[in-house]
Amino acid sequence: MRKSISLFAIFMTMALTLSMTSCRETNEDKAEDAIEEVEDAAEDVGDGIEDAAEDVEDEVEDATDDSPQ
Repeated sequence: MRKSISLFAIFMTMALTLSMTSCRETNEDKAEDAIEEVEDAAEDVGDGIEDAAEDVEDEVEDATDDSPQ
């Protein structure tokens, strides 16, 4: 979980940095491309967090299923 949060923070920082440098261009298309890249990066990070949450859920289920009764 901590790894997912760290990856999320890294991706968001990178995406925001890239978008800020790209948006300094006067070309409107460049700004739109940067926004799309940020959205794509955020979506990818969200997918990674969902996968990590599912992995944690599976591990919890496995741990509780293996306990002696």
